Amino acid sequence: MATMNAPTMDRRTTGERRINTHSRQHSAMSALDYLAMALLIIGGLNWAMVGLFDVDMVATILGPGSPATRITYIVVGLAALYSIYTTAKMAGSKRG
Repeated sequence: MATMNAPTMDRRTTGERRINTHSRQHSAMSALDYLAMALLIIGGLNWAMVGLFDVDMVATILGPGSPATRITYIVVGLAALYSIYTTAKMAGSKRG
């Protein structure tokens, strides 16, 4: 007569558990990612204001043609380049 053991959770060993560590590596955004996203949102809203109402809010707040305005535009552009790099890196990691 064969006996059947009741299934218990303590029978599983560590080797049998499957943990996907690769998916956890890219799940959280870094502070730089959040900063780039915030700058892209600011830049996108500014361009929307320029397109809809012909009002450049960055130039209105910081002064047209001022060094602060130019630096703001440069930083937003760098955020866009960083986002392109991050997107390409994420797309490459999903393939392989």
